[in-house]
Amino acid sequence: MEALALLGPAALYMISMTITPGPNNVMLTASGANYGFMRTLPHIFGILGGCFLLFAGIALGLGLIFERYPLVQTTLRIVGSGYLLYLAWKIATAPPPDLRRRGEGRPLSFWQAAAFQFANPKAWVMGLALMAGFLPQGGDTVMNALMLAGFAELVALPCIALWAGFGTAIGRWLQTPRAWRIFNGVMGGLTAACVYFILK
Repeated sequence: MEALALLGPAALYMISMTITPGPNNVMLTASGANYGFMRTLPHIFGILGGCFLLFAGIALGLGLIFERYPLVQTTLRIVGSGYLLYLAWKIATAPPPDLRRRGEGRPLSFWQAAAFQFANPKAWVMGLALMAGFLPQGGDTVMNALMLAGFAELVALPCIALWAGFGTAIGRWLQTPRAWRIFNGVMGGLTAACVYFILK
């Protein structure tokens, strides 16, 4: 009964955290516009898979390392910010789809998107709050952690997919190379701007 009572609040929390702008959603918008929704699916499922592992790991003790050792948190912020700036540069300098040659401009793979979650401070904060606030106290801890992490990703799926769909719709309106360059530049700038919120 405790677990069922927590599902509603946990769902509302995940919706509020995953439907709002952030590094993942900005990158999904850019990917949807540049590569289409279907080619962005590995990116979407990579985010979900990476967050599932991260959230479950936090509940099973990984979060204690993050809380007890401030150096780990600082290192994570620096590494995550550096990787985010690299991705921002890749987005900003991506050529329009019709100008790509020799397989350039591939969307993020499942494993790249999954790995990024472990360097994404927002994902850590989201996972820490989720497990601290909504993990049932009774029953098997491992099973509870896996079920809560899985439920959280089910809720997150339509929220983040919406951003990829939004990007796909925008891509249909971009008809000239100049419009594509402006769009990619703006998306790259927004991705880079997320570093400010990570480091502040």
